[in-house]
Amino acid sequence: MKEIAIRPATEADFGAMWEIFQQLIASGDTYYFAADTSREDCHAYWFGPGVQSYVAILNSERLVGMYRLIANQRDRGAHVANASFMVSPAAQGIGVGKLLGGDCLDRARSQGYLAMQFNYVVSSNVPAVLLWKKLGFSIVGTLPRAYYHAHLGYVDVYVMYQLLDDPSHWPDA
Repeated sequence: MKEIAIRPATEADFGAMWEIFQQLIASGDTYYFAADTSREDCHAYWFGPGVQSYVAILNSERLVGMYRLIANQRDRGAHVANASFMVSPAAQGIGVGKLLGGDCLDRARSQGYLAMQFNYVVSSNVPAVLLWKKLGFSIVGTLPRAYYHAHLGYVDVYVMYQLLDDPSHWPDA
């Protein structure tokens, strides 16, 4: 049986995170990063100021996915969380994304975020769109032809959103 544990990412995880990052951006079908994004830029993305990163570990030994949790905006927009996810191509289809997504939503709620917004979900990434819908997100906007897909050309991008608490329970600002 496969056991997947999620924990905070550490510097020691970065080598494996870099490998997954490189594999996913090389395909040119889900992330906006250029294929030649530097290791330093990748590190800043996952470990920069204000970023909380988490990793999924399969059977206590292999890093198979990761996510980062941040405020979507600063100051007056800081009550809305944002997150990015990557799952190793070798581990796709075994539930890593669902576990990472659920963990992220739980952490966002526990940290007091009132909503979560994904700013840039590539429409042709059907597994991701379906997963986010299953986890309670709605498409609230479409950015026509905002992503240049390596094989399909220009495709739409979705903005997806989910309230993490009933707005009637929100504190007055």
